[in-house]
Amino acid sequence: MRITFLGTNGWYSTETGNTSCVLIDSDTCYIVFDAGDGIYKLDNYITSNKPIYLFISHFHLDHVFGFHILNKFKFKQRINVYGQKGTKKILSCLVQHPFTIPLTDLPIRIKVNELSEGTHKVPFTVTCRFLLHADPCLGYRVSIDGKTVVYCTDTGVCDNSLELSKNADILIHECASKSGHLTQKWPHTNPKEAAELAVRANVKQLVLFHFDPTIYKSIEERKQAEIEARKIFANTIAAIDETAINI
Repeated sequence: MRITFLGTNGWYSTETGNTSCVLIDSDTCYIVFDAGDGIYKLDNYITSNKPIYLFISHFHLDHVFGFHILNKFKFKQRINVYGQKGTKKILSCLVQHPFTIPLTDLPIRIKVNELSEGTHKVPFTVTCRFLLHADPCLGYRVSIDGKTVVYCTDTGVCDNSLELSKNADILIHECASKSGHLTQKWPHTNPKEAAELAVRANVKQLVLFHFDPTIYKSIEERKQAEIEARKIFANTIAAIDETAINI
């Protein structure tokens, strides 16, 4: 299994990266977390006809803007989109005239599915739970190829992020804030909080991503976040665009 970070910024793209998109290349399928504008790189990595599953955390534009980009892809296989209840209605409005090309007019096939909180077979096992954010946002736990990968973006630390993360091989967790930066109205996480969560959840590796570009203005500042987190949880890395991990 190979995990590639196609977009690691939150909010908007800068020279430090594109907005959120993570690709898992497993033995049997491709799994994509979120459709930020980093998704434009997807056709550099999807090189076979394995099924594609795209999981949307929530509808903030930095996580769904990539639907505007899907028109560039020529994949033969269908993209199976999954999101919370209401996803079909939201995407039917957003991916439509006068904003962009409608889903039904794209050169690739799209099927939109809705998930409730809980565990589902799609056909691999995925568990989703709502996180702590300003608008409803799902975190995901995927088990495939004998490994467990957890994706938690746009959230403060909460009971559900802990529950999703327990004993995971890799926890991909947002790090939009720095220590001491308060985000009560729009909950996010800093390096110390993410590392403490990794310890409590007994994960094997923590990957920080979704860095707020108004707070983390350089890659060096991400490295400082990595150093801070490693003081608490040693096996931590701060992702940059096109970081790749083999597990």
